[in-house]
Amino acid sequence: MTTPDQAPLHGLRVLDLSTMIAAPLTATLLADYGADVVKVEMPGPGDHVRRFGAQKDGQGLYWKALSRGKRSVSLDLRRPEGKELLRRWIGQFDVLVENFRPGTLERWDLAPDDLRAINPRLVVLRVTAYGQDGPYSTQPGFGTLAEALAGLASVSGFPDRPPLLPAYPLADIMAGNLGATSVLAALQRRATTGTGDVIDLAIYEAALKLVEINILEYQQLGSEHGRTGNRYGPAAPRGSYQCRDGLWVALSGSTQAMAVNVLRTIGGEELVADPRFTTNAERREHVEALDALISAWCGERDRPTALAELTAGGCAVGPLESVATMMDNPQVVHRTSIATVEDPDLGPLAMTGVYPRFQEAAPRIGRPGPAEVGQDTDEVLAQDLGLDREELTRLREAGVTDGPAGAAADMPGAP
Repeated sequence: MTTPDQAPLHGLRVLDLSTMIAAPLTATLLADYGADVVKVEMPGPGDHVRRFGAQKDGQGLYWKALSRGKRSVSLDLRRPEGKELLRRWIGQFDVLVENFRPGTLERWDLAPDDLRAINPRLVVLRVTAYGQDGPYSTQPGFGTLAEALAGLASVSGFPDRPPLLPAYPLADIMAGNLGATSVLAALQRRATTGTGDVIDLAIYEAALKLVEINILEYQQLGSEHGRTGNRYGPAAPRGSYQCRDGLWVALSGSTQAMAVNVLRTIGGEELVADPRFTTNAERREHVEALDALISAWCGERDRPTALAELTAGGCAVGPLESVATMMDNPQVVHRTSIATVEDPDLGPLAMTGVYPRFQEAAPRIGRPGPAEVGQDTDEVLAQDLGLDREELTRLREAGVTDGPAGAAADMPGAP
């Protein structure tokens, strides 16, 4: 049976002041790996993600996954008492994650350097669309604008259609993962130096990693990729192909050997020897003809047959799934890549598992995102700061905190 102390980050404490997706995802990943993550929400509406996307029974579905493993404390950091509570509290944390506009914490007299004066071991991750400095730094921004600035949209889509922005939070997810990596790097440095750090993560810079090959090509050769749909400029064949039953496969011939395997499978040695397709350069030049041949071959077969024949031929091929069919894919099912987590509000919830796997450690998915803003306020503040019931009630009535009143009989000050 998995126990919390088996997780890689057991004992690490994280204070998550952030909202929306990128920065909260960093804190979620740390929670997945065993950190104790406390999410601070403003009294009242709380995090915007509570109302972002699909809802069921008044609960934001993405909120449940993005805030898993976190306890919610409601605290108004704009108020003097809220600031003072944070200053008293910060010494108990290893990491602070925030994504306010640059200058916000400074205006609240909670600048990272001031917090690190209280707790020199603190690692502060600051996540914004454009970074803490530069001409765009004070502008409002989300992952969509980061994707646009980084050049992702300009190379996405088909050449006869407008630039295509992702239909999912691509840059935010990239930034969330990079944020977790950077926090762990800072913690490793702290193990040597004894001091924390302040990390400035711009979401658009995380997105730039996705187009680095384009950057190099433009800088060195002066060539700029346009939109090529499902094709991949450096290699052919590569794309999605529809089978006779209406289902799709994805196929990649990114190496010479793989491309030859495709040609041999769909057309035998005659096609392998076709001068239009003998090298990658020639295949790229005649990609329209090559795609037409693959499409015709797939269109004569149902997907299971096409996959079986291509796989037997040593091709890199797989099913192009929808979310619905992906959840039943045997590889996904075998590895429990989609986990089912019991939620007290909505019942069984499907969400991604903890990736990657660890051979020795045993990370696990924590409680889904709490239903109420400040659901854990009284419990956490009583445990961490020794606040008694009378003080917690006063703070709630003054609007400094929010959430249901604590009911634990052993809370300090309980009758």
